[in-house]
Amino acid sequence: MGALVRGAFLVNAVYAESAREYGITSQQGQLLCVLMAQPRGMSELGAMLGLAKSSLTGLVDRTERNGLVQREPDPQDMRAVRVALTAEGRGLVDEFYAETCRRVERLSSGLSPAERDALGGLLGRVVLDNEVPAVFLEPGEGAAREH
Repeated sequence: MGALVRGAFLVNAVYAESAREYGITSQQGQLLCVLMAQPRGMSELGAMLGLAKSSLTGLVDRTERNGLVQREPDPQDMRAVRVALTAEGRGLVDEFYAETCRRVERLSSGLSPAERDALGGLLGRVVLDNEVPAVFLEPGEGAAREH
């Protein structure tokens, strides 16, 4: 289990370094990655990111001030808003996502293809068994997103 915890720290460090280089925080990177697939409501974002309403509001406010996201009316509920990427946010997250995937991929460069497949399969099961929200898409899933 120690290796799993250290592995999580390693991936978090790579993610944070990538975010810094793109001028965003790790949380902003997570928000942008979640929004890659589609705009989302505030309660859905809170559940996916594991944030309280006040923390999420602050995160969206800061990211909106940076011109990366915007609030828009929810067509299903006129009392609610959804958060969507702006054109600037879409461009940034596409680059950030691709670069972060490359960096994380390099972490396993010392493994054989079979070992990578085994590691991916096992970690995938752990994620599914624990119902982890899709904060960061698998490579290829980003191409099928809505605009």
